[in-house]
Amino acid sequence: MLRAGSERGNGSRPRVRARWSARPLARETLLVTVAILAYFGIRNATAGHSSAAFEDADRIVAFQERIGIDWEDELQGLVIDHGLLVDVVNWVYIWFHWPVILTAAVVLFLVRREHYRLLRNAFFVSGAIGFLFFALFPVAPPRLLDLGLVDTVTEHSYAYRALQPPGLTNQYAAFPSLHAGWNLLVGIVLFLAFTHVAVRVFAVAMPVAMALAVVMTANHFVIDVAAGVVVVLIGLGTALLPRLRTTAVSTLTGDGTNRDGRADPPPAQHPTTVRGRSSRR
Repeated sequence: MLRAGSERGNGSRPRVRARWSARPLARETLLVTVAILAYFGIRNATAGHSSAAFEDADRIVAFQERIGIDWEDELQGLVIDHGLLVDVVNWVYIWFHWPVILTAAVVLFLVRREHYRLLRNAFFVSGAIGFLFFALFPVAPPRLLDLGLVDTVTEHSYAYRALQPPGLTNQYAAFPSLHAGWNLLVGIVLFLAFTHVAVRVFAVAMPVAMALAVVMTANHFVIDVAAGVVVVLIGLGTALLPRLRTTAVSTLTGDGTNRDGRADPPPAQHPTTVRGRSSRR
């Protein structure tokens, strides 16, 4: 008789039914769908807050000028007069975000499941923090302000606005920059998951390129990027807590202390050792 949940093919080895292996994928798809619905809920909630978003953006501009990090004009000036460089930063902004995130998530799900869970949990925590900011502190991006900056993605590329039309994106979600932050998160997890040199070089270079691109394309302020980094590090730290706790418990239980907090008893002496010691007296 075959066990429930398996069947035999032409050979003698039982074969697990596909529906069992599909469960993790279905669960992850459901979680991602819920997260997307939450995003659109926040977008709709802040859609009518354009005046507040521009006021908050003006506050950020003033704050950056006060502390001396208003580098948006200088950074965009490095590329704006060079068509090839503008295309490069546009491509980084467009194709190094969701395509890279989704590809990394699929690869990790298939070959590094524990690291995939770490990435997923950190995404959810940092996303929840980011969504809270989007709802309570909407900020218009630099490209919508009268700062003399060029919206390079709109003026020099049709791909991003076609992939993500303004009607489907939150135009007032500049702070924090999850666009830059989530790429950093992917880079960190890829670096931890793989030791191949090429993967690790990509894991380091990709977030740096995205951090520059979001500012050079006038989609985020410098402080948006800094805030995005802080948010994703909080998310990563929160996602790592269960693993750190497990490691701490394993260290304690493997260092002469049992799970009840009591010292383990000393190992019993072998009878031959005892007899040998007695015979020498």
